[in-house]
Amino acid sequence: MEAFSDGVIAIIITIMVLELRPPEGAELGALRALLPLLGSYVLSFVYLGIYWNNHHHLLQAATQVSGGVLWANLHLLFWLTLVPFVTAWMGATHFAAGPVAAYGTVLICAGCAYYLLVRLLLARHGKDSALARAIGSDVKGRISILIYAAGIALAFVAPWAAFGLYMLVALIWLIPDRRIERELVAGGK
Repeated sequence: MEAFSDGVIAIIITIMVLELRPPEGAELGALRALLPLLGSYVLSFVYLGIYWNNHHHLLQAATQVSGGVLWANLHLLFWLTLVPFVTAWMGATHFAAGPVAAYGTVLICAGCAYYLLVRLLLARHGKDSALARAIGSDVKGRISILIYAAGIALAFVAPWAAFGLYMLVALIWLIPDRRIERELVAGGK
C-alpha cells in the first residue's frame, strides 16, 4: 500500500510539473504572467509533499491493514489526483473565485479522506496501540478542516484571502509532527 501510494503521488507531481509551460518571451519579465500558475504550483507541491510525508509516517506506524483501509487509502489518492487539475485551473484564471473554491474543496475532501484513513487504521490497531499514542487527538487535522471550510466560503468574496488560508494550513503542517517518529523509536520499530 505504501509503495503504491508513493508511486501515485510521484505521478501526481509529475503531471503537475508537465502542466507548466515556459513563457513566450526570453526576458525575465515574461515570467510575470506565469506567477499565478507558479504560485499555485508551489503550494500544491508543498501540499503533496506534506501528504506524502505524513502518509509515509502513518504507514510506518501501522502494522496491519484491512480492506476498508485499502479503500480509504484509494479514497485519499482519488482526491490527491485532482490536485493538478484545480492547481492549473486556479493559476490559469489568476485566482478567480470558482477555481479557488474548487481548490479548497479538493483540499477539504483530501483532508477528510486522510482523517478517515487514520480513523480506520486506529480502529484496526486499537486504542492502546503505538499508532493511537502517536496520533493522539489530531487537533491539527480538525483545525485544518475548519480553515479549509472558511477558505471555500471566503473564496467567493476574497479569493486571495482564501488562498492565504490554504497557505496557512500548509504552514501548520510544514513543521513535521514528530509523535510517530518518537513512538516508533520508543517501540523499537
